[in-house]
Amino acid sequence: MKAAIKGYLLDLVLQSQLQRTRLFDRNIHVLCAAVQQVLVNEKARRVFVHQQQTTELHRLAGFAALPMQDPEAAEAELTRAVVELGFKGAFVNGFSQVGDAETVAYYDHPAYLPFWARVQELDVPFYLHPRDPLPSREPIYDGHPWFLGSAWAFGVETAMHALRLMGSGLFDRYPRLTIILGHLGEGLPYSVWRLDHRLSVLPRGIPAKRTMTEYLRTRFYLTTSGHFRTPSLIDAMTEMGSERILFSVDYPFEETGDAATWFDEASIPEADRLKIGRLNAAALFKLVT
Repeated sequence: MKAAIKGYLLDLVLQSQLQRTRLFDRNIHVLCAAVQQVLVNEKARRVFVHQQQTTELHRLAGFAALPMQDPEAAEAELTRAVVELGFKGAFVNGFSQVGDAETVAYYDHPAYLPFWARVQELDVPFYLHPRDPLPSREPIYDGHPWFLGSAWAFGVETAMHALRLMGSGLFDRYPRLTIILGHLGEGLPYSVWRLDHRLSVLPRGIPAKRTMTEYLRTRFYLTTSGHFRTPSLIDAMTEMGSERILFSVDYPFEETGDAATWFDEASIPEADRLKIGRLNAAALFKLVT
């Protein structure tokens, strides 16, 4: 009974996404679910999506969710999802809790190096999605819960995780890795100059061989998910180049119609609109459009 209900709900989600794809004239819609903290039935979800691709659901592509608590298992599952199921990359919900709820693993840890080697070998992007910091590690939010989640804490937590990857020298070791950040880069494009300026004055032994700006511009893509403000988009385009930005919605937290209307009316050059809205994603995800 539970399996039948889950299958029905999954079908509703897929049909809902297809309806939005048709309504807003989007050829291909990339689905994702950041659930690496939930291991049971996670593979079955991806198999279900894969099996539906015999009908109009060919207009849907997908990211793999991975059990990042276990780097070896994550590597194996990513390989299976990409090689056997044709998934376009991985979508991971920030850090993992390993062993107990208070033990945090960030992905710059040396234990993840073989995993990153496999990501590079497979030549697929890794989407680093936000999650709240653990309350025990961030008492600054005590008494101010309104700043948790997508209002503020998501972006700060994810930006710092991305900086850990950069500062650790990960991209020097694996120079063809590609990371995706949502929400126009979680604030990084607007702070990276000062970050590099201060690191040049006081590097404190940082292992990275290049500047954070260089890593951001060459190893990262940004999406417009949940950040529908044209001045912010133009700032990201200026810092990153329009070829490193992807149109995205952040559904179901944001409405597809709001994102599409804003993007279609944004005061940017039409050549950039075409890149951000279509061409960049087609190239990055190797889509046949």
